[in-house]
Amino acid sequence: MKIDQIKKLHQKKYRQELGHCLVEGEHLVLELENAAKHNPKLAAAKLYVTADYADWSTQFEKIEVSTKQMAGMSDTKNPQGILAVVPMAAISPIADEKAVGIYLHEIQDPGNLGTILRTLAWFGGFRLLLSPGSVDPFNPKVIRSSMGALFHVPMELDVDITTLPERFDAIGCLDMQGEPLSSPEFKQRDCYIFGNEARGVPREHLDSLKAKAFTIPGVGLIESLNLATAVNLSVYERQR
Repeated sequence: MKIDQIKKLHQKKYRQELGHCLVEGEHLVLELENAAKHNPKLAAAKLYVTADYADWSTQFEKIEVSTKQMAGMSDTKNPQGILAVVPMAAISPIADEKAVGIYLHEIQDPGNLGTILRTLAWFGGFRLLLSPGSVDPFNPKVIRSSMGALFHVPMELDVDITTLPERFDAIGCLDMQGEPLSSPEFKQRDCYIFGNEARGVPREHLDSLKAKAFTIPGVGLIESLNLATAVNLSVYERQR
């Protein structure tokens, strides 16, 4: 891919058009290389480095560029001098059929999505499903905040919420009036729905899905928990 094309990968429309995204910095590149050992499709990634990283040992094709060129490609103010261009279709590993679904409805915050990905990668056994209108998981901010977890979590995009009953037998959601997470029924769900940071999930959808409601117990001094925190607590309880 040409340098001027790589610069365009900062924008979603060009990532979709060119089918690639950027992975930047030592830590993320190391995570990418580790993931490539288990996901052969990632071998198509290409590594771009400045002279400071010319000796970097990698299984990817490596291309040396100038500091000025790297600054143009980078999404950060002070680039480390190492980034990879990765085919997006290769990133997500194949989900185990028994993997529990975590469905996010129109989530908007890149930091929330990155944090959720880290949690799912830590515990394992989950697949992530994103609704249409959700933040782009290949957004550089999501990739950075996921700390490489993006490479380890099975993920599906543009999943219509109305299709969930075709795929899952027992769906759960969070609601202030639900049963506590400690309820035995909570662990019997095979998919959990979480809503937009501001609007949640439309009630008509939850009703049509016959989603069982559960509550994270608290003293109730604030209106709600941060979305990523709610997902993290739920995932921990599901796996406990």
